[in-house]
Amino acid sequence: MPRTPPRLITLTLLTALSVLTLNMILPSMPSMARELAAREAVVALSVSGYMLASALFMITLGPMSDRLGRRCVMLAALCIYVTASLGCALASEVSTLLFFRVLQGVIVAGAVVSSAAIRDQYTARESAGKLGAILSAMAVAPMLGPILGGFLDGALGWRSVFWLYTMSGAALLLLVWLDMGETRPPGLPPPHLADWMALLRSARYWAYVLCAGFSVGAFYVFITGVPYVATQTWRLTPAQIGIGVGSITGGFMLGAAITARLAPRRGTVALILIGRLLSTVVLLLMLMFFAGGVTHPLALFGLTVFVGLGNGMTVPNANAGALTVRPDLAGTAAGLGGALSIALGALLSGVTALVVERSATPAAVATMMLACVLSSLVAALVAIRLDHAAQST
Repeated sequence: MPRTPPRLITLTLLTALSVLTLNMILPSMPSMARELAAREAVVALSVSGYMLASALFMITLGPMSDRLGRRCVMLAALCIYVTASLGCALASEVSTLLFFRVLQGVIVAGAVVSSAAIRDQYTARESAGKLGAILSAMAVAPMLGPILGGFLDGALGWRSVFWLYTMSGAALLLLVWLDMGETRPPGLPPPHLADWMALLRSARYWAYVLCAGFSVGAFYVFITGVPYVATQTWRLTPAQIGIGVGSITGGFMLGAAITARLAPRRGTVALILIGRLLSTVVLLLMLMFFAGGVTHPLALFGLTVFVGLGNGMTVPNANAGALTVRPDLAGTAAGLGGALSIALGALLSGVTALVVERSATPAAVATMMLACVLSSLVAALVAIRLDHAAQST
């Protein structure tokens, strides 16, 4: 068994695979429905069911990694993931496909364990920098995943996507076996119910989690509402919409890279505040443009680059802050925070769909994004205040 901590590239690949597993199959859903003789609404459960399972796995795998260790939980999760991916590739009925697809959600262990492993090894500032580096690198996955999935479906059929999942999971299983030594500090007593309850009662932890959750929530609002707005307001093609949606991701990559560089030296507080204030000012400016009659697509897509930039400067630092509240429960903190982010994102996506169904305007989307950003700013201010109070006692 390796005795050295995992390399950053290993943790980045583990985190990226959970994103690719979610979105690479999106272009293949019509093909899956045709071959399996299933309604598209049923096949769509392969996405919503995966997200729900991911949230549940996050809640359970985080505490397990705190009690049993990071390495064994990650290895077990990868074994299940490879088996589930193989089951999807060989499925002949939609029920079989959905069963194994839900099991694929176990790969979120990669994101949870990676975050906990980083906190095991580094200070809060250093953790924010490492998380920023991971998020900056793996932000490419949401953009490339559907493109690669569409290419594989067109060339080899939809099952080839699941065969790629199977091979990727097997390769990472070998990599983790060879590279990932246990990072949970030796001699640290296993957590008990009282420890977990103390984390759940921590207002500082929840403030950081909500700061990150609402920051990501603005992204969910954007990607849900923009296709409706861009189609009805500007008559953009799907390819043009795809480029526009990529604007916020590109900004996030830059913001996360800034965090990776500056957080170890400047700390997390300044970057969180700059990120929240930048996003707030940009969205207010966007609404002023719309109120003044400026409705060009660049008024939306050009400015959302800076919203993504603010998110990239906020999310890694807020996540690091949440893991710092109880470093001995880093796995639990990462899992619970991730699950809340998914649940909040799903809720905001649903609300956004209802809003744009009634008013598919750029101003409606920008207003909802601003509400998320202001909520995350309030949560950030509360977290920082509680941090100061904790340090002074």
